[in-house]
Amino acid sequence: MDDPETGRHRALSGSGAEPGKPFAQVATRALEWLLPPTCPGCRAQVSAPGGLCPDCWERITFLGNPQCSTCGFPFTFQVGPLGGEETLCGDCAREHPPWKRARAAFSYDDASRDLVLAFKHADRTDWAPLFAAWLERAGAELIGDADVIVPVPLHWMRLYTRRYNQAAEIARALSNRAAVPFAPQLLVRPKRSKSQGRLGRRARFLNVQGVFRVPSHQMAALEGKCVLLIDDVLTTGATVGTAAKALLSAGARQVDVLTLARVVRT
Repeated sequence: MDDPETGRHRALSGSGAEPGKPFAQVATRALEWLLPPTCPGCRAQVSAPGGLCPDCWERITFLGNPQCSTCGFPFTFQVGPLGGEETLCGDCAREHPPWKRARAAFSYDDASRDLVLAFKHADRTDWAPLFAAWLERAGAELIGDADVIVPVPLHWMRLYTRRYNQAAEIARALSNRAAVPFAPQLLVRPKRSKSQGRLGRRARFLNVQGVFRVPSHQMAALEGKCVLLIDDVLTTGATVGTAAKALLSAGARQVDVLTLARVVRT
């Protein structure tokens, strides 16, 4: 059948053992011998599929503490005790975002940009398991509290032209790793908007107003749930903020945000 979120064909599997699994494993090993695995960052040969070479690993700026407890903005030094009261960046102190917590795996910069764009536009969905592992490390606390994992959806016309939703691909892979239900049906994007790429901060917020909604027949399933919202890049927070508002208005108890990358402005 067709997956409503990714638009891809998905086979129905039975409850018994998979008779073709040994053959698939042999075929995979043969393919790896013929086409050795390469680094997603620079295409250099690596020892195992889904790994970065040492040079690319050194260039990626992975994020973690110390950081803003609400949006995950990295601090240069720890402000206050870890595990104590919330430590907020200036933006979150002035106006708290709709979500409770946001985290990202790495900084979106010159070193990581090509990696993200290739995954988003060049059909490199085979990198989703690698990215899911990074998300699991960056968002362990959020994942532990989540009842469901929901990707930021695409409008159906953009999904048709792109052929897959990059947020849904990493959300599905994360769901498989973390054993948290993947629920793309809980949030839809019936209104088409411009690409956010060339828009300024204010224009980004205006561009996504009212573009998301929770289908009425899904509200009961969402009621009282802690939602982990997944997207590829957090820039101003306009997209995930609007999506979080739609989920909260429809009955979600809490929304946390986990993205592959985030823009870090100094």
